[in-house]
Amino acid sequence: MTMIRKHFTLALIAGASVFASFAQAQEFKLGFVNTERIFREAATAKQAQAKLEQEFSRREKELVEAGNTLKLASEKFEREAPTLPESQRTARQKQLIDQDREFQRKRREFQEDLNARKNEEQQVVVERANRAVKQVAESEKYDVIFQEAVYINPKHDITEKVIKALNASAGK
Repeated sequence: MTMIRKHFTLALIAGASVFASFAQAQEFKLGFVNTERIFREAATAKQAQAKLEQEFSRREKELVEAGNTLKLASEKFEREAPTLPESQRTARQKQLIDQDREFQRKRREFQEDLNARKNEEQQVVVERANRAVKQVAESEKYDVIFQEAVYINPKHDITEKVIKALNASAGK
């Protein structure tokens, strides 16, 4: 195990030194893009979110109303249950269970549909963002653009440039 660790450390050091010498030999330009920020701030992402809200708001409102109705019926049953005859109590309890099952099914379907559409819309935003990243990288001659990093120096963050390019392309 220690032998593997030594070889890995040597390889890491050798790789770092090669990278350092390459970077010194010519100017190496790298950038970073914060994808979460793009999803929050870019016009195309905001438009996609608004489109989803408009598309699903009616169903969501219906679900909320159905949930409230079910809750009120359940509370009414809890209040009246002690005074109801056994047969009525059992019938209403079964009815509430069936209504709850139907409500849960509709809620699950809604969530699945919403997630599927959200993924579709996010994919469109990702494709447009990737084109914008490529456009910025080519126009400003970047060698590497990272999207994920543990730490990045803010001077390498090109997210604002990408958002501007993305918003400019959305207007076309």
